[in-house]
Amino acid sequence: MIRVVLPHHLRTLARVDREVALDVKGTVTQRAVLDALETAYPMLRGTIRDHTTRERRAFIRFFACEEDLSHESPDAPLPDDVASGKEPFLVIGAIAGG
Repeated sequence: MIRVVLPHHLRTLARVDREVALDVKGTVTQRAVLDALETAYPMLRGTIRDHTTRERRAFIRFFACEEDLSHESPDAPLPDDVASGKEPFLVIGAIAGG
């Protein structure tokens, strides 16, 4: 099981606790995790990735094992600790302003 931690606003939308567990078949990638997340919680479609391009939204970041994976290929395998469920995949809502 893959552990995914969502920011507060997305937890509220999906009506879940801080962390969700997902079953991801095959290679564990950002795309596979997000596909599984959007399948399990369809109300999140379009909140993390654009509906059409499927690209990460500007104010969303992805972290795992203390690394920013936001600009990595969505098809690159995630770290083994995430794939094994030892560490969570973090979806973070970035804050901007001045």
